[in-house]
Amino acid sequence: MSDLALAVRQIKFENRTFWRNPASAMFTFVFPIMFMVIFNLIFGTSKYSPFGRGATVSDFYTPALMAFSIITACYTNIAMGVVFARESGILKRLRGTPLPPWVYLFAHIAVSVMVWALLCVIIGAFGRVFYSVRLPGLRTLPALVVALVVGAATFCAIGLAITGFVPNVDAAPAVVNASIFPLLFISDVFIPIQHTGVLTTVASIFPIKHLSHAVITAYNPLTKGSGFEGKDLAIMGAWGMAAILFALRNFRWEPREQT
Repeated sequence: MSDLALAVRQIKFENRTFWRNPASAMFTFVFPIMFMVIFNLIFGTSKYSPFGRGATVSDFYTPALMAFSIITACYTNIAMGVVFARESGILKRLRGTPLPPWVYLFAHIAVSVMVWALLCVIIGAFGRVFYSVRLPGLRTLPALVVALVVGAATFCAIGLAITGFVPNVDAAPAVVNASIFPLLFISDVFIPIQHTGVLTTVASIFPIKHLSHAVITAYNPLTKGSGFEGKDLAIMGAWGMAAILFALRNFRWEPREQT
């Protein structure tokens, strides 16, 4: 069997594995929708000025939570899943099978990307149906797709890279969540930041801020031009390349020795 056929077969297996874990699947899909409902209940009809006069907080949270869905599906799920597979010995045993190692990782990433794509569709439809959020026009739709794809690739790479810092399964939730949740509050994802300061300067160093800005700009119907944010895409790409290089150097297939 060719490597391509093995990859397709492994993707099918990983997909079945994901959906056969209802608790994990439900958490992945419900979490962004839950945040959208909660934030809209808290902030109500408050205005978000960068979207122009008459725009509500829902116009901000729909694309912002699309960015969050990328982090949930492509960063958190990959990091947690790979650490669990490593520490339970699955990755080590795979090295002794005819399955090429890259096929396993490719399939794991492919399923995460499929979940993310479905999440984005659900969030966009939820915002449109329940909060009357305008969908992006054909003029800015390519920019939205590019921003989402670059963001997904970046956070898949970072998800693999962060596994090098996780010593065991018990530490995985703490390391993964601690590395991402504080930034979500200062990167225009959970809270719309309208003033510059120290926190926004810190946030601009990391890719979450640039992902949210690129997606929000493309989703905003009042955006002039094509909606492409070259600087944001370049910074995300740089983070992605750095994460790939780090993962290639530090990725482990065998469980860490516990002291």
